[in-house]
Formats: sequence, structure tokens, C-alpha cells
Amino acid sequence: MPQWKNRPEGSNWGDFGADDQLGTLNYIGPAERRAAAAEIREGLAFCLSLPLDLPGKLVLNPRRKPPVLAPTYLGETPYINFPLANLDPILRDVISDDQVLLSTQYSTQWDSLAHVGALFDADGDGVAERVYYNGHRAGLDVLGAGGEAGHGCYARRLSVCEMAKTPVQGRGVLIDFVRHYGPGRKLIGLAELQEVLKAQRIALCPGDILLLRTGYAEALVEMQDAPDPERLEQTGAVLDGTDAALHAWITESRIGAIAADNYAVENPHSDPQACCLRLPLHHHCLFKLGLPLAELWYLRDLARALEPRGRSAVFLTAPPLYLPGAIGSPVTPVATL
Repeated sequence: MPQWKNRPEGSNWGDFGADDQLGTLNYIGPAERRAAAAEIREGLAFCLSLPLDLPGKLVLNPRRKPPVLAPTYLGETPYINFPLANLDPILRDVISDDQVLLSTQYSTQWDSLAHVGALFDADGDGVAERVYYNGHRAGLDVLGAGGEAGHGCYARRLSVCEMAKTPVQGRGVLIDFVRHYGPGRKLIGLAELQEVLKAQRIALCPGDILLLRTGYAEALVEMQDAPDPERLEQTGAVLDGTDAALHAWITESRIGAIAADNYAVENPHSDPQACCLRLPLHHHCLFKLGLPLAELWYLRDLARALEPRGRSAVFLTAPPLYLPGAIGSPVTPVATL
């Protein structure tokens, strides 16, 4: 169990228990799932994932590599189009079996609560240490190379697999920035967000998962394997991570999570000198609140179905991979209305 004396200002550390690993997903319980299920009226289902080989060439984040498929091997033998007659002449089976090497946050994904921590004096000794949501520690709860046999890194606590156990399922609410502001770059603070909520007659409930449509993923689909960095820099709304009022609203609204169709959810170019953080919204959500973030979802088709129906809410199922120790995960979210 993590031990800490100080908790960050504006955080909820300890509110869900000293050993909590779910953060704001605790707001989604049986009652919230039953209410979410009531959003299923027509039985129409929408896949909210990009193909996992997008966004194409390494432009958005050069550390994250696209998936590479390969056959599985038995000894030196690749099992692709493999006739079992090679092993026993009476057999007629032909076997193909593959494996994949991928970056867990390359395409449509969830960030776990182990994704972003901070230097913070949690133990009260006057020295800031590397710490994550609810006081979990680097080197103890989130391990690097050599920390867990057979793995180059491993989150003993706060792994994305905790979200799979829950699992992530509830009421998704689409906020369509494209419809309101168009597909160009727009910085969204609390005032702009509330303007859209009012215009689209959106009422939020505790535990809701916000689905932010900005048009960014749609642009990626058009670009396919050749994403244009300059065009992408001018595409889609981004949350203003430096807006303290927006931070307070996220806390007070008791939403469960935020999933966006863009890269980073927030403005990736905020001035770190202004707040000493490269990604201040990640800091507030992942580190302080334990509020999971998701990126590069695909929301166009869902938006086109919801608008003529005058609706914004869906039943959302979006568990990550149940991969112990993983810090991020690909996801294939499904919205049903």
C-alpha cells in the first residue's frame, strides 16, 4: 500500500481508499451502467477505433512504432500457411499463426494512471521524488528494466490491466467540436466547452466518459501512411491544459474519463515555463485525479448518427487489453445507440 504524508493541492488522493488504482472510474458503478444501458434504443453499434497501423509514418511521436506482424515459430519453422502434413502425412490442416510487436500507445489507446507522474514531495521530507497517482512510487510500483523478470518495464500498480478488470463500460457522451467550431485548430478552455455543451444541449452525469470529436483522427485517415505535420498542427480543437477553471470543472463534474480523437487531448504546445509542466492537463487528470485519458479515437461516423437523432449519449464499452504490467493499451471502443 502506498505511503504518503502530502497530497497534491486539488487532488483526490486517498478519497477512494489508500490502495486505490482506479481513480475516477470509481464513479462508474452498477447504477451508472444501468443508466448507460438505457441509451441503447436502436441496437446500432459503431467502432470508435482507427486501424491500428495509423497514424502512419513516425511523425506524432517518434518513440512509438507502428505494429509489425510476424509468424510464430516452432524452432526455425514459421507457422504461416503451414501444412500439418509436414508433420503427419495423413493430416490436411493448414495453419497460420502470428504475433505482433507494437507500441501500446501508437494508435487508438488508453493512458493508464502509470503513464504520467510528477516530481512531488509526497513523503514530507522536503525532497521531491518520482510519484504517481495516489502516492505510488517509481522504482517500487512502476519498474524499469530489470525490475520484473522477463520484462523491460512493468507497472506493478496502476497498470492499464486494472481498467480491464473493472472493466471500462458506461455512458459515453459525445461533444462535437467539429460541428460547433469547424475542423480548424481551436483552444478550448472552460468558457468554450460550456458554450458547446449549451449549444448541443448536453447534460452530464457523474461517471460519464467524455468523447471529444475534433476532426483530427479524420484528417489522419485521409492522410493514411503520409501524415502532414503542418496540416495536423492546424487541425482540430485541443483542451487548454493551462486553464485552471477547466481543471476545477473536470474535478467537480465527477466525470469518469476523457477520450479524444486527437493526439494528447490537450494542447501539446503549452509553454512549460508558464506552469513547469509539458502536459498540465495530463498532470491534473492522471496524476492528481486518477482520471484516465484516451487518444486517437475515431468519432466521425458516431457523430453523423447522433446529430440527426438529436442525441449525444451512447452505451460505451472500451476495456483495454488485460495485459498485466502494461502502462498503455490499444483499445477497440464500441458505442451502441
